[in-house]
Amino acid sequence: MTAKPFLIGALSLAALLGACGKDEASTKSVVVMAPVAGRLTVRASVVDDLKPVPATLTTRDMAEARARISGTITRLLVQEGDVVRQGQTIAIVHDERIGLQTGVYDAQVAAAAAQAAQAQADLARTQDLYDHGVYAKARLDQVQAAAKSASAGLAAAKAQARASAELGAQGAVLAPTAGRVLAADVPVGSVVMPGQSIATITAGPPVVRITLPEGEAAALKVGATVRLAAEDLGGTVASGQISQVYPSVTSGQIVADVTAAGLSQALIGRKVRAYVAVGQRQAVVIPRRYVITRFGVDYVRLVGKDGSVADSPVQTTAAADSTMVEVLSGLRIGDVLAPAETPR
Repeated sequence: MTAKPFLIGALSLAALLGACGKDEASTKSVVVMAPVAGRLTVRASVVDDLKPVPATLTTRDMAEARARISGTITRLLVQEGDVVRQGQTIAIVHDERIGLQTGVYDAQVAAAAAQAAQAQADLARTQDLYDHGVYAKARLDQVQAAAKSASAGLAAAKAQARASAELGAQGAVLAPTAGRVLAADVPVGSVVMPGQSIATITAGPPVVRITLPEGEAAALKVGATVRLAAEDLGGTVASGQISQVYPSVTSGQIVADVTAAGLSQALIGRKVRAYVAVGQRQAVVIPRRYVITRFGVDYVRLVGKDGSVADSPVQTTAAADSTMVEVLSGLRIGDVLAPAETPR
């Protein structure tokens, strides 16, 4: 009889343990999810179709400081990177022949001056004798003509001397405009000819010059926005506007200038990444705060139908707005996303 109560107690204990295990298992199978704030439903939007194009940081014009006479460069007063003002002397070209010619003309001026002085003295004496009735009127007219000829000869000699002196002064090579010297690669001692470039100087405000194939010329319109890679411009400029479209086609390319506030002239000629809108297309664009990056891979937190949150890998690229990203793959229209800071 003592074994029966023991059996009953053992069965009761087993039943109790089975019930507890069943309750624990059922408790584990129920997932209670708190409501996620800031959910985003993925939708397609129309964005500009951006095309990368070659671009260079430059200035609107380039001015050439050229030699006006032939000769030898005796002084070069600037170097690359210097800032010059308009009319500043940047080099001296010397030609010894001009100095010799100027000396000859100065001697001719002295001779003409002596002749003119002698003619004026003769005129004064002849005029006095004519007044006293010694010389006839014909003699006075002859002396007057000789005095005028001597004066004209003196004026001509002085003009030649001034022209020669001015030609020598043209040996100073002047900056045609204010700006920064980009190139001054003609060394001292070089022989130059008239019209030869001594230095290249920036002229006008800095611009980003872009080129497109002629088949996409319709995308270039004055006032259109062009996206620029800010890191190529010191991190200060992200976009600009087309200010001028050049009407000529060169080697199948159309050229346009893009202006933007804050462009620097420190690195004229630097390559810049630029993107021009050549049309529109549909894309999936989401705020950047919905993307989390781990070990170089982008993830979004996808909300399931049961409310669970799971990380899903996606492929993204930068959007026109720096606060947004474009999702290339990994999402479908209608998916629901949670912010990146939402716990899983």
